[in-house]
Amino acid sequence: MRPMFMIVLRAMLVLGFVGAPSHGMTGEPPKASRVSAPEFGPNVLVLDPSMSGVQQQVDAVFARQEKNQFGNERYAILFKPGKYNLDARLGFYTQVLGLGHAPDDVEIVGGVRSLAGWRKGDATCNFWRSAENISVSPAAEHRPNVWAVSQGTALRRVHIKGDLALSDGGWSSGGFLADCRIDGQVDSGSQQQWLSRNVEWKSWIGGNWNMVFLGTTNPPAGSWPEKPYTVVKKTPLIREKPYLRIAEDGRYVVTVPDLITDGSEGATWRSGEGPSGKSGTQIPIEQFFLARADKDNAATINAALESGKHLLLTPGIYHLAEPIRVVRPHTVVLGLGYATLVPDKGTPAMNVADIDGVQVAGVICDAGEAESPTLIQVGNPGCAGMHGADPIFLYDIVCRAGGAAPGAARSFVTIESNNVVADNLWLWRADHGAGAKWDVNKNRNGLIVNGNDVTMYGLFVEHCQEYQTLWNGEGGRVYFYQSEMPYDPPSESGWSHDGVAGYASYKVAAGVRTHEAWGLGVYCVFRAAPVVAESAIEAPVASGVRLHHMVSIRLNGLPGSGIKHVVNSTGAAVTTTQDKKAQVE
Repeated sequence: MRPMFMIVLRAMLVLGFVGAPSHGMTGEPPKASRVSAPEFGPNVLVLDPSMSGVQQQVDAVFARQEKNQFGNERYAILFKPGKYNLDARLGFYTQVLGLGHAPDDVEIVGGVRSLAGWRKGDATCNFWRSAENISVSPAAEHRPNVWAVSQGTALRRVHIKGDLALSDGGWSSGGFLADCRIDGQVDSGSQQQWLSRNVEWKSWIGGNWNMVFLGTTNPPAGSWPEKPYTVVKKTPLIREKPYLRIAEDGRYVVTVPDLITDGSEGATWRSGEGPSGKSGTQIPIEQFFLARADKDNAATINAALESGKHLLLTPGIYHLAEPIRVVRPHTVVLGLGYATLVPDKGTPAMNVADIDGVQVAGVICDAGEAESPTLIQVGNPGCAGMHGADPIFLYDIVCRAGGAAPGAARSFVTIESNNVVADNLWLWRADHGAGAKWDVNKNRNGLIVNGNDVTMYGLFVEHCQEYQTLWNGEGGRVYFYQSEMPYDPPSESGWSHDGVAGYASYKVAAGVRTHEAWGLGVYCVFRAAPVVAESAIEAPVASGVRLHHMVSIRLNGLPGSGIKHVVNSTGAAVTTTQDKKAQVE
């Protein structure tokens, strides 16, 4: 640590603002924050407008997390309702969450920002950070409010009372914006791709390769392929992510928003109202098992789930000797501060039974050194339950192999159940960090879908060694797809199958007869060998299989490398020339 940071940190320790640096925020919090807060553990800050030192506490977290890309620390910063004069800068593994019923119940005057100064404006590694259920009134010095991010991030239920910029002067590589209101203009800047779902704004400018607008009001003018805009008027089916809040009587509850099945457009909340003008279902915090990574394991967590408890994973890294098993309908599993699950024995990190209404939100699953068959499994092979009236939802899920530590998994997410909805998934075989080598962080597939009527909003899958996405079920729908092929195939012969060069990123199985997808971007950077993939996307030619707005891009790589076709045998080759792009409408 830098000497000046240590001086400031020691002063804050004396004042009681933060805890010992080796354990995160472990100091005794001011009395006002302890009145009704449950035992969320050492790395959850519960802040109140009446406190002194709020800015110092938030700054201390940022100082630790700004460059902490693969560190072990995890933080959630919770704001009680009220007004704060604050510049909240977010680094890695940091979640900012308002505890009001609606975003305007927590007003931050200043900024809630993700910056890329640590990489001179390049935000392509600004992962694993989120802000939810707050309003931001940007101060003059922080206009527009900058949210420069890439994958594994989210802005949800946020009201920006001004303009929003999605880059910080350098490159940026995609993100997720949902259930938000932006009073001013959104400038996408250098963002290569982006999904906006159920968002309201005054205007949107910019766009590079693949920008999808789903259920947004006032989408930008222009159409594919002249503009990289894919506009779908309504989100067909959604239940917004559950969120922690303080009820009117001061108790902590988790609100489960209502299911919307008839299509939705714009944000689902208004000031003083719950989602869709309704209150949703309120689950008292006493009905949750509050897991602590320093105290709990798979056995204690599973015992609580089997007894009927919901699960709240407080920030930390949970090493598991067996999977977490979700076995009761309507269970909510809610991670705070990017809680991370690591299966140490070659098992999945989580198994979700083929049951109604489960919601899993806000977790990272890290592959362990013993290869897992999959990291998250929903249902079992051959299951036939139908959940159309009460779907299973996955929100803000990250799965990865390598990066933080060597690890391997044959698949990241495997969906056997029908009627599953995923909202913002990043499935990443690491291209940098610990264990990021072809023979070490092995991973065949990012996503395997065997169930029917599965829907994806915001699917990011990268660097897997075979098909990134393999879709075997009927009735699939995907709204926005972003994928980089693996950087490191060792040779053309070592990365081929059945006489076909390479593996398509997005594969709809030959027998599928109904499938639809909007806004698919597949990119390549082949650094280890001059390989050429036959196609970016493979899908059967059938009247019920419809793919809209596809793009393949060769970013760079060895001479002679690239992708021959966009989809099947259609679309121009992107080989040899850097930044070469091919589009198919």
